[in-house]
Amino acid sequence: LRRDRLVITLLIAAIFTADVYFNILPKLQERLSGESCPCQNSKSPSPLAGVSDREGWLNSSAAAPSPSAPQPFNRSRQQEQERLGPAAPGRSKLQKLFAHPLYNIDGPELGPQDLLLNKQEAIHYYKRKVARWNRHQHFAREEANITSTDVPLQLDLKASWLKFHLGINRYGLYSRSDHTVEQLLDSMGEMDIINADYSQDEKALKGTCDCRQSCKVVKPSGVHLKLVLRFQDFGKAMFKPMRQKREETTPEDFFFFTDFQRHNAEIAAFHLDRILDFRRVPPVAGRWINVTKEISEVTRNEDLQSVFFVSPASNVCFFAKCPYMCKTEYAVCGNPDLIEGSLSAFLPSLNLAPRLAIPNPWIRSYTFTGKEEWEINPLYCSTVKQVYSYHTSNRLLNIIDMSIFDFLTGNMDRHHYEIFTKFGNDGILIHLDNARGFGKPLHDELSILAPLIQCCIIKKSTLLRLHLLSQPGFRLSDVMQESLLRDHLFPILTEPHLLALDRRLDKILRVVQKCIMAYSEDYVVANDINEQYNSTNTSWYYTA
Repeated sequence: LRRDRLVITLLIAAIFTADVYFNILPKLQERLSGESCPCQNSKSPSPLAGVSDREGWLNSSAAAPSPSAPQPFNRSRQQEQERLGPAAPGRSKLQKLFAHPLYNIDGPELGPQDLLLNKQEAIHYYKRKVARWNRHQHFAREEANITSTDVPLQLDLKASWLKFHLGINRYGLYSRSDHTVEQLLDSMGEMDIINADYSQDEKALKGTCDCRQSCKVVKPSGVHLKLVLRFQDFGKAMFKPMRQKREETTPEDFFFFTDFQRHNAEIAAFHLDRILDFRRVPPVAGRWINVTKEISEVTRNEDLQSVFFVSPASNVCFFAKCPYMCKTEYAVCGNPDLIEGSLSAFLPSLNLAPRLAIPNPWIRSYTFTGKEEWEINPLYCSTVKQVYSYHTSNRLLNIIDMSIFDFLTGNMDRHHYEIFTKFGNDGILIHLDNARGFGKPLHDELSILAPLIQCCIIKKSTLLRLHLLSQPGFRLSDVMQESLLRDHLFPILTEPHLLALDRRLDKILRVVQKCIMAYSEDYVVANDINEQYNSTNTSWYYTA
């Protein structure tokens, strides 16, 4: 009996000690150190009260995350700036890169035939669009019996989006020395939003079929929700909300066409495209969006208004309105209202500047078992060269540039590319929809480089810039991280993705070296550099 009492006493003492150590003591330490949560309790809204009637926890700020928003998992902006050094010309790798002769080669002088838009025609067109917008807003207010003191919009001829449109030419979406891009990034990241709507894809497909895939694979558009946001200066951007955290990677069992669309991949792809001097990706900026104030309360689309709800965690959510598989489990949710996403600048209207979508010759099979010809025929490039547009212009070299860009990002979903019809075969390829990149930092998909591997040709300017970015003084991962520092959502990429850029760059250079050994430098390297920079002594290209 005494032994039983002793055992019971020891057991109770052990339980009490564990409770003190694991529960009571941590709470006492937390109170004494003053580290308890400073947030004030706020009233939880009733879902029946509606999204716009809530008080206490509604945050109207869209430029900065709320106190409860997830904190960056990577190095802070200040730590990264200290690691890279101050942004002085003598220490900034990015500034040194853009000051390098390779990034200051004089291009041909632009004439009217080289610019995408006629300035006067474009301004006249946009003024009519602004006037039509004002009329629609007036009729909508009258129908809803709303009195408004808002001043009608006026077309601002100094708006960054308008200057961006007027600067597009046959050689790039913007010029190297044009500061409009920085202004446009700032505008998209900070300017007031006056309207939100579904994209044209969302409206047309309604989630039933993705026509780009010829209905071989049916996927709900709710999984890949994107919205068109209009700003106070009448500019527009495509908003892709965060669907996957930065540290998360693509599951091994995912097919490339079922992968997530990542907002940070869109942002990083723009910066990489600029560093490579391709200038074929429209400017992309990251931003915190208040889904209540900047989407729900400004949209005129009844379908979009009807899909907002409050989750059990008191977060505001919305999803795509479509007849197939678009449910609340595919919803995008704020925290409680704020969500981060990418904003991609719109290109000029198709009425002003028609574009043509062309299937990628190295398109992948969008079925679970099929293969395309290039995947089984190593001589496939000879077939492509017989096509007129690839035989008589720089189109094939531009395709190889695109494959290099996609290999660096890990994007396997390049099923089409677009060109401006005004420039025909001699124009640039536009690199749109880059959200499926940066998914597998530890895997390098060499099949993306099939155009380079099978054709064994590359532009001299591209090769020299790639070689420059492999040097310690201009290391790609360093200049990339420095470029991303300016974005509101920094950090954009995790360390493994940055290291993957350097590793993949090395593999590209190895492929080119094998081609040169197999054929010759004269055959492989296509000279596209002006004569003044085309001397036999090219050692200055490789100076770090």
